[in-house]
Amino acid sequence: MVDHGAVWRRLESVLGPKGFSRDPDRVSPKLSEWRDRWRGQTPFLALPSTTEEAARTVQICVEAGLPMTPQGGNTGLVGGQIPQGEVLISTERLSAIREVNLADDVLVAEAGATLAAVQDASAAVGRRFPLDLASAGSATIGGLVSTNAGGTAVLRYGTMRHLVLGLEAVLPNGEIWRGLRRLRKDNTGYDLKQLLIGAEGTLGLVTAASLKLTPSLASRAVAMVGVASPQAAVNLLTLTRDIVGEDLEAFELIGRLGIALAVRRRGAPEPLRDCPPWYVLIEVATARTAAAPLMIETLLTEAFDRGLVSDAVIAASESQAKALWALREGQSEAQKGEGPVWKHDVATPVSRIAEFVETASEALQARYPGVQIDAFGHVGDGNIHFDVLPPIGGDWNAHLAAREEASRIVYDLVVAIEGSISAEHGLGVLKSDAARAYKDPSEVHALEAVRRALDPRRLMNPRVLF
Repeated sequence: MVDHGAVWRRLESVLGPKGFSRDPDRVSPKLSEWRDRWRGQTPFLALPSTTEEAARTVQICVEAGLPMTPQGGNTGLVGGQIPQGEVLISTERLSAIREVNLADDVLVAEAGATLAAVQDASAAVGRRFPLDLASAGSATIGGLVSTNAGGTAVLRYGTMRHLVLGLEAVLPNGEIWRGLRRLRKDNTGYDLKQLLIGAEGTLGLVTAASLKLTPSLASRAVAMVGVASPQAAVNLLTLTRDIVGEDLEAFELIGRLGIALAVRRRGAPEPLRDCPPWYVLIEVATARTAAAPLMIETLLTEAFDRGLVSDAVIAASESQAKALWALREGQSEAQKGEGPVWKHDVATPVSRIAEFVETASEALQARYPGVQIDAFGHVGDGNIHFDVLPPIGGDWNAHLAAREEASRIVYDLVVAIEGSISAEHGLGVLKSDAARAYKDPSEVHALEAVRRALDPRRLMNPRVLF
């Protein structure tokens, strides 16, 4: 029998008066995700301020056999950061930028540092950390590492797997792994860093990361164009790559419903007069001064000549560029108030995006008449957010009740075209069971073996992954 009172006293002595809480008002904001789909509970909130405190916290919990849930900025969308009775270990006090080294083009940030803080620290020395997403002000480096976050510039810079050079972490036995390397080449066998990236806290608690910096860009241009279909968007992507090359920063697809919802939510004007069925947001960025606007003008001239676009607007200022991006980044927020949404964060080969969107839309609308499809996402890397809203005036409870059945339809279709049921949000509690069902059994067995080797009692984030 665990003497919980004794465990709490041990943790309190390690963490100090500011390093823990059992106050419901202090703990409550960390127990629900922002869409209110999950609500959790915890007997103890640990707030370590050093890696050593984090290690002692894990050691004490392991000795007592108490499961733990790590949490960063609590921006996750699949419930993996919400405890259900586990000790909650928050990295909010591990927030320092430890080092910026221009010779190595590396920034070392603690797990609780926000993405925005890392971006600002990079910009202050004339560099850039290129990962970007709508929740930059609250998403933390540890969470981004643990979910292998992507964002809007993956087609140019890759996911966190491509941007992390080294990690520091507390392993499930409480040992500290000091792996904050900054090498571009390190061919010495298994890569523990890559095991931890995307592991959602199941193989250890990330406490710091060495992040790869890139040069600042001197010229940027943003345009929104209208296209007839997802296939037209894919064709436009091919042309854009031919003309723009590696200076293509982002290429985002948004359906008409998503734009309409965002325009209404924000009280913004329509971005294109003809209100096309599909929109593409294109960003070009380059180190060459004033080159990006010329590149995007050349692209659009050729696209109009080929009949790939029906209308277009080029942002004439930074504020206009931000306004166009806000329509894309505000898609999830724009859905609020429209009823329960079936959300699917999936990936397909780029060549099969149009096939997936068309087939999945037809299948769901045939099975559930009147449902509204809000499909949007990162065409350049094949990541589509395929969200399904209830029929206008429909029964919200009935729509909610059909979510799991509808997800199986979507997942069956995406796996049939060699896609993935999760592109950038991770598995969490939402998709862990589905991942076991859809992955090859041999892969599942191997992943389970890795976890058993590192965490035999399954104490680290016990309800997620394999």
